[in-house]
Amino acid sequence: MSTSELTAAVTATYEVWMRTVVLAGPALARHGLTEATFQALWAIDPDEPPPSMKVMTGRLHCNAPNLTFMADQLVDRGLVERAVDPSDRRSRVLVLTAKGRQVRDEVVRAALEKSPLATLTDSELRQVAALLNRALRPPEAP
Repeated sequence: MSTSELTAAVTATYEVWMRTVVLAGPALARHGLTEATFQALWAIDPDEPPPSMKVMTGRLHCNAPNLTFMADQLVDRGLVERAVDPSDRRSRVLVLTAKGRQVRDEVVRAALEKSPLATLTDSELRQVAALLNRALRPPEAP
């Protein structure tokens, strides 16, 4: 692995995400979302049980105070509610509201439609996804 090729790959990955967010900016602005609150909203999968705050810090690679700040903004906008975690009453989960589901659908759709990756064919997207998922796998133990 050469450093220049790794740098190019990391830079391209970063640029794709940044362009995606910038191009989806009007949809985010309509709902008062920042890049961080958009990422937090995206990280709440409406087809899964509501994630705990601890799970969300892992998904967003942030600390608890940062997540609390983002969650407060989403609560203030009526997009999520905090609830007691049914499996651990000491913990809180983030639950999408009906408005939150609608806004999440809209901004995720806008991001996907505007992403530079949307110009790729299905075959190319499968290749990109396979390579990125491979890179995300934990290293094998010796």
